[in-house]
Amino acid sequence: QVQLVESGGGLVQAGGSLRLSCAASGPTFSTRIMGWFRQAPGKEREFVAAISWSATGTYYADSVKGRFTISRDNAENTVYLQMNSLKPEDTAVYYCAARTRSGSYIVHFAYVYDYWGQGTQVTVSS
Repeated sequence: QVQLVESGGGLVQAGGSLRLSCAASGPTFSTRIMGWFRQAPGKEREFVAAISWSATGTYYADSVKGRFTISRDNAENTVYLQMNSLKPEDTAVYYCAARTRSGSYIVHFAYVYDYWGQGTQVTVSS
């Protein structure tokens, strides 16, 4: 099984930046795509960004496009989410996810992912 551990969350003022990391261990060679999701209190988990393990594609939610950047370091088995120009509405628990199954899928849906991290809290103050 693939294990995912997020880090890098914290408290930041609006307009500030944070970089989240997701360290993957286990059979990471089988990972097809890595994603970031977030969940605010009382809301459903929502897609933030995704990147193919071969880096042939990156995908973003409209709400973060131009502010967030997803990247990966295959040598370190780590995926990053650089978050700039943060807004109070970005406050949420951020989760890293991985898909290992083959087949077609749409990266924006949480159900297509097989493994999840425990989440890291991001709080943006106004």
